Amino acid sequence: MINRIVTRPAGLDLNSPGRRDYYVALEHDTLWGDHLIPLTVWVGAETIDDKGLVAFGSTHGNEIEGPVALRHLLDEIQIENVRGRIIVIPILNPAAFKTNTRDSESEDGVNLNRAFVDDAGHSPALSGITHRIADFVREYIWPKVHIVIDLHSGGTSLEMLLCSSFHPIENTNQCKMIEETARWFGAPVVMVYQNQTRGLLTSEAEHLGKITIGTELGFGQSVNKDGVAYARQGVLAAAIHHTLLDGSIEPIAHHRNKTQQRLAIIDRDCYIPAPFEGHFEPLRKLGEVVSAGEVIANLHDFNRIDLSPHQVIATVDGVLMAQALQSKIRQGQHIVIIGKRQEWDA
Repeated sequence: MINRIVTRPAGLDLNSPGRRDYYVALEHDTLWGDHLIPLTVWVGAETIDDKGLVAFGSTHGNEIEGPVALRHLLDEIQIENVRGRIIVIPILNPAAFKTNTRDSESEDGVNLNRAFVDDAGHSPALSGITHRIADFVREYIWPKVHIVIDLHSGGTSLEMLLCSSFHPIENTNQCKMIEETARWFGAPVVMVYQNQTRGLLTSEAEHLGKITIGTELGFGQSVNKDGVAYARQGVLAAAIHHTLLDGSIEPIAHHRNKTQQRLAIIDRDCYIPAPFEGHFEPLRKLGEVVSAGEVIANLHDFNRIDLSPHQVIATVDGVLMAQALQSKIRQGQHIVIIGKRQEWDA
């Protein structure tokens, strides 16, 4: 068993050759104690100061494929094969992870993947643990890496096609490197999604010019076997292809079989919200091709049981990317997401 070093962020050594295992201690908001973030770093002999890879798990506390895959990599990556800098943080948000919740509900109630905003961790209104985790990433992790992998899953509201993902990127060279890296995960879909939501970890990393990949590798707070395999493959492929890790790696699954699709959910008409609270009945399966105007689901109002179900109509041509996982639906909840097919850039 590894004896992890408990340290404040300033005590991290992300530069000296070798492997080090830490618990990064950030002060608890209410207890006399700390939140402990597990961090492992491998530093090879060819490390460049501002180059490296970081892989995050559990930015949301109820998305488990990332932590599982990264836990396996702690045993798999050997320091003698490491050329550059590799940082693995299996549980970035321990407060949310311990309560198996999307947000840090037991602490400040904040969603870490909305916390990368101005003054996070500094202004009194943004000084809770979640914003201070964002500040830790900004101050201590971003300067040391040029590749960022944020391993997410679909949570409890949506069943999704497994995918790697990124936002629209204006820089052509950056976009090409991101797309190539994203395809190596082997998932059936590479998803390009809207970038209007404030405070996303991946948005900030992209804006800083980093090769940035997100994922959706499962749903329902379970552990998806394929999602774990895609996460492992994606992290290792990124490290090997960007010369941070010695070794060779072969394509897997949909990447190997050339069956990957690039699906865009950038436009608002890709998202279908529920017009009223009700119960969702899917009529089509994920991955099926749908056409605008087609009935793809029903929404039932059992408070008015004699009314015919509300027909959910496809708003665009494309592929059924996601739909409601649970039957009980809140008004305004996105119950269907349709991906528009795109050609590959790379």
